[in-house]
Amino acid sequence: MSDAARLNDLGQPIGEALPGWTPPPMPPHTTMTGRLSALSPLVPADATRLWEAFGLDSEGRNWTYLSQDPYEHYEDFAEWVRGASASVDPQFYSVRVQGAGGQGAPPVSSAASSLSASSASGVASYLRIAPAMGTIEVGHIHFSPLLQHTPAATEAMFLMMQRVFELGYRRYEWKCDALNAPSRRAAQRLGFSFEGIFRQALVVKGRNRDTAWYACIDREWPSLRAAYERWLDPANFDEQGRQRVSLSSLTAPILASRG
Repeated sequence: MSDAARLNDLGQPIGEALPGWTPPPMPPHTTMTGRLSALSPLVPADATRLWEAFGLDSEGRNWTYLSQDPYEHYEDFAEWVRGASASVDPQFYSVRVQGAGGQGAPPVSSAASSLSASSASGVASYLRIAPAMGTIEVGHIHFSPLLQHTPAATEAMFLMMQRVFELGYRRYEWKCDALNAPSRRAAQRLGFSFEGIFRQALVVKGRNRDTAWYACIDREWPSLRAAYERWLDPANFDEQGRQRVSLSSLTAPILASRG
């Protein structure tokens, strides 16, 4: 029955009843491991490898829409990692590539050769965790050039989404600067539907930020899981690691709206 068809005793429209629904637990701060990637709780010891990996972004492009500016000194960055490691909400993870998960990443210089496949090469977090409402957000995503545009990066996002819905959350959110076109494209590719723009939502780095909202909900999860599993199937990649079917084409029919 649609919400519009539900009326209370006063004849007012009310939302869908949720019999048997109980708030999910806080997500456990434990490792998530896939075939191509692994997410582990961020720890202070990750700072060195992350510093090296983020340093491959020589122009600092990845920092434009983050809340921080690029760090000039390692000690300051390491202090941020220590603070983030101790945070409960946001709940931070380091992201590592496993096996062939790094296929598709752009070539890096010989200076990066010391960064092994098991090195931390990105971070992501759960935040605004609200078990009572069944909502949770993914954010603070910062992937180095070693991780960007790789199957491992996509699988990491799948693993985070999978944990959320398997725990019983009803809604999984993605928010970004409305001017951040790559993030907006990524949200929709990953199956998050566009929900609108919050104008003048924040002041970040002394600048106005309009925020674009995206989300996926629990009833979409079975279709999203099937889309990810089909895309991540080794048979979906040729001998050169090129995808045969794009994830965007698999998630597009699931999106409630685009923007």
